[in-house]
Amino acid sequence: MLWAAVGALVASAFWGGGVLLLGGKDKDTATADLKGYKVQSDVCSAAEISAFKGKYPESDSSPVTYTLKHDALDDMYCDMDLKASGSTYADAYLSTTVQLHKRTDPSAEFVARWESYTQRKGDYKAEKVTGFGDAAYLITEDTISGSSGSRSVTLAVRDGWMTYQMAWSMYLSSLDKDKTPPSVSEVTGWVKSSTTATLAKLKN
Repeated sequence: MLWAAVGALVASAFWGGGVLLLGGKDKDTATADLKGYKVQSDVCSAAEISAFKGKYPESDSSPVTYTLKHDALDDMYCDMDLKASGSTYADAYLSTTVQLHKRTDPSAEFVARWESYTQRKGDYKAEKVTGFGDAAYLITEDTISGSSGSRSVTLAVRDGWMTYQMAWSMYLSSLDKDKTPPSVSEVTGWVKSSTTATLAKLKN
């Protein structure tokens, strides 16, 4: 009886281990669908922002940019000041974020992140838009009242396993020379135009 019990335990451990080993072989079997997008050493150079130049002709001489590479994720970021003609300080800010997901399909998390803005209280407006990749969301906010408040426009895009965001923001109290901020509608047009051009450059 004792030997039978020991044998049963050994067999159970053996088969349990076998199941664990077999289960481990299925990890990371999906192939990343990057749609031709490539990692950029300087995503600020890849960002096409000519649509903003009519309002903000001054160039940022020292934008913040980085590229982080990993087997699972390549992460690229650019943040630049936007200046109206004659301004000494930034009148608005523009950031571009690009991520190449190489191990995990970001589809579900992308939808969850951006659709959740519809649940946020305040002045946020979130809508799904077409014409950009496999899925895209436009998030806007306008809190300007009198001489205070802010505006922001963010366009988020997923194309295959690439995710992208271009975000513009401004604060009324920070305006330098030009005290008239562009409307959310104007900036939305600039962000959409810039995104179309930037996504094309990210494949070069």
